This record gives sequence, C-alpha cells and structure tokens, in this order.
Amino acid sequence: MEAVLWIVLGIALAIAEAFTATFLIIFFAAGALAAAGVAALGAPLLVQVITFALVSGVSVGALRPIIMRHAKPASETGETPFGVEAIEGSHGLVLEEVDADRGMIKLDGELWQARSFDGNEKYLPGERVRVIKVKGATAIVWRDDLPNI
Repeated sequence: MEAVLWIVLGIALAIAEAFTATFLIIFFAAGALAAAGVAALGAPLLVQVITFALVSGVSVGALRPIIMRHAKPASETGETPFGVEAIEGSHGLVLEEVDADRGMIKLDGELWQARSFDGNEKYLPGERVRVIKVKGATAIVWRDDLPNI
C-alpha cells in the first residue's frame, strides 16, 4: 500500500512540474518513485523517507545544474538559434495595421499576429518591421530602421 502512495505522489509531482518551468519538482517525483521501489521491496517507512530524501537531494544537486546549463537560450551559448529564438530579430511585412491591440504581419511566408512594442506606435500595411520578441503566438515588433542584417 505504501508503494502505491509513493507512486501517486511521484505522478502528482511530475504533473505539477508540467505547469512550472523550474526543473525542480521533477527531482522530487524521482525521489518518490525511488521510495516506491524500496517500499515495494518491503523496506520500513524510515528507509523509504531516507531514500526519498537522498534521491531527491542528489538529483537536485547533481542533475539540475547540468540541465539548467543546457537550457540556456542560444543567444547566451553562441549556438544557432531555432524555433521562437530564430524569429526574434527577423524582418516582417505589415499586412494589417499593427498597434498595441491588434495587427498581422508576414514573416518568412507565414502570417503572425503582431503588436507594437511601444503601445503608441502604429505600423501601416506595407511597412517593414523587426521582431523584438515573441510572446506566445504574437510577435512584438518595432519599425525596421536597420538594414538587412
């Protein structure tokens, strides 16, 4: 019965990790699953708790720094950006007027919702803009005063 409780705790912690971006809770889920393993072998509760604490602590101390080092954005590591990171800094063409509340641009043949970086600015159809950052599925843009770089 104790093994089932540890498994339920491990699954609950793994699900909780899915709603965070910390890469911390998942290590406690691993500790709970390790405790479930020793509980299934018939270990007393004290040994289960010690196993939970040791596996959680060691994995947080040893694995989390490695994962966080590899989770840095490409701009910090010098690698080639991909995904949303690759879109930031690219040029777009305004298709529908872009302001603080609405707008549409074309980026590399794809249509994107866009908002003005400065809520006071408006960009008219035909103007070129540069993507400053991406929030969800919306490109935050600014007037493209720079040459094609």
